[in-house]
Amino acid sequence: MEKLHLYKRTYVIEMDDNQLIKGCIDGDRKAQKALYEKYSRKMMGVCLRYVKNLEDARDLLQDGFIKLFTNLQNYSGSGSFDGWVRKIFVNCALERLRQRDILKDADDIENVDYQDIPDESASVSDISSEELTACIQALPNGFRMVFNMFAVEGYSHKEIGEMLAISESTSRSQYMRARKMLQKMILKK
Repeated sequence: MEKLHLYKRTYVIEMDDNQLIKGCIDGDRKAQKALYEKYSRKMMGVCLRYVKNLEDARDLLQDGFIKLFTNLQNYSGSGSFDGWVRKIFVNCALERLRQRDILKDADDIENVDYQDIPDESASVSDISSEELTACIQALPNGFRMVFNMFAVEGYSHKEIGEMLAISESTSRSQYMRARKMLQKMILKK
């Protein structure tokens, strides 16, 4: 079922995911544009959680969509398409960070002293989403990756360990330290 509606002065065709996928595989430019417009905002949020600035996030978004369109025929239809798209973007982010050796400090983070982090709980509702994103972006690379993958993406510590080539216990400890560091940042705000 196709409907035309006005969106930012351009006409977009609304289709369900199966129609979009089929259209994209068939090379339909309208379907490709509709898929991009449907997921670009959400995936930009994913990209911003993994890199520290808007320019890198835009590059990552472009790389992710290239990978998505290139591999679209590999989507099996099992599981949610949204989850499959998100996984492509997370893997693309991790691949980019590995290429830049940004993940090399993932195990070295154990030496950082966090004794001064208060035990008080900070409320996320006390700050805006932009401030929270800025706090997450300010985390050290290893902490940021593990925090995003566990708290936001829902990977297990075992999966994170395999994806980042770290131990499961390192993943757990980095997540806990990232939480404490975020609490401290939120309390300062």
